[in-house]
Amino acid sequence: MANLTRDEIVSAYIDILGSERVITDEQTLRENSVDRYYKVENVFGIYSLPLPAAVVKPRTPEEVSSVLKLANAYSIAVVPKTGGSATEGGLETIVEDSVVIDGSLMNEIIEIDTENMLATVQCGVRLQDLEDELRKIGYTTGHSPQSKPIAQFGGLVATRSIGQFSTLYGGIEDMLVGAETVFANGEICRIKNVPRRAAGPDIRHLILGNEGALNFITEVSVKIFRYYPENNRFYGYLLDDMKAGFEILREVVTQGYRPSVARLYDQEDGLYHFKHFSDGRCVLIFMAEGPRPLADATGAAIEQIVSQHSGVDRVADSLIEDWFNHLNWDVSKIEEERVEIRETLNNGFTTEISGNWSVINDIYTSALERIRREVPAQFTLLGGHSSHSYLNGTNMYFVYYYKIDVDPTEERTVYHDPIQDIIVEETLKRGGSMCHHHGVGKHRTHFLAEEYGSSLYMLETLKSAFDPNRIMNPGTIFPL
Repeated sequence: MANLTRDEIVSAYIDILGSERVITDEQTLRENSVDRYYKVENVFGIYSLPLPAAVVKPRTPEEVSSVLKLANAYSIAVVPKTGGSATEGGLETIVEDSVVIDGSLMNEIIEIDTENMLATVQCGVRLQDLEDELRKIGYTTGHSPQSKPIAQFGGLVATRSIGQFSTLYGGIEDMLVGAETVFANGEICRIKNVPRRAAGPDIRHLILGNEGALNFITEVSVKIFRYYPENNRFYGYLLDDMKAGFEILREVVTQGYRPSVARLYDQEDGLYHFKHFSDGRCVLIFMAEGPRPLADATGAAIEQIVSQHSGVDRVADSLIEDWFNHLNWDVSKIEEERVEIRETLNNGFTTEISGNWSVINDIYTSALERIRREVPAQFTLLGGHSSHSYLNGTNMYFVYYYKIDVDPTEERTVYHDPIQDIIVEETLKRGGSMCHHHGVGKHRTHFLAEEYGSSLYMLETLKSAFDPNRIMNPGTIFPL
């Protein structure tokens, strides 16, 4: 694809950034050729995708602009990256002699503005670092994906991330106020910080969820919220089937209540997370937070709604609080997982989708039935949970663990891809969305036309307009 040789690409970027910020050692290139979608191969030291020519580390938007201008001029494929916690192949370098643009050196917290309830950060700031600074002064981002200690703001916005408190605070699309981003031709664009405006289409959505396929995000401004941990209320229940649990979630949300946490685990996933008390039943969890009168009212409403359903038994609040205090994983957890896969050959993945209330239980049951019938895996866990609910519906986060009884290079095609395809097929046929919060990446692109229908024209036109040479993260969102 590139019109320069591998050596010429490296030399050109050294001229722009200096040799210390153009990384070419083989192990770094290997680790930057994949994300967690290829974790089984990587655990066994296998890197089967083309290695990038270099990992480049700009420090300023102007340097990002220069990096992209060169790539655009010579048709060099680029893969934007910050924290590297992606799971769906969005960081894979599938084009020969790609260049990974690593924004992690752009890591300044620029401003915390408590009058206007805003925080402005560069793309390489870790969410955990901003959260820690905010909590020192009594505020929070309200954003808590499981990857909070690792994920950085560029990636959080680019993948349209969502956190475990989303029912109250929303996803990143509800939090983003303004941003700065750089397009393939080097154009640097800033979207100002205002509470709302009606001056045409909302151009923030050219940034949100673009997965590096349209632009490289360099700075974001997000909302901040008052932090009231002393008012947290925890509620946990056991029940016998998911359909009843979905109905309770629906009633809580559609009656206007906004618990920060509203989650429903099926029997198998419940055993995985709560084996010390789930007793093989489904687990329903709520958390209410905010100013004390609001937390109390939300909690009272949850108790009243749940009490109207038979066969639902409450567990001790302390069990849910203990779970809440261990929500996030970090680098040590990732390494623990790698050791476990090597030693046990037991591997786990997830696939997340969304659907309206009227279809979500059908998606859940039909997908699991087909997987059990069609995929000959030795499952050690096959289930899932709902973790993000809305006025119109909810998500389903399918979780599947199975024995790796094939060569690591075949694991994806024999197990992971077929399982994911079944889940997406059962979702799309019922009108749901194939992605809830992990993005399209490179392994759901074959469903893009069905996902978008007639609106695919709008999406493809954006790609043609902003990246006519198709250098931005080829194969992500848009099929090659």
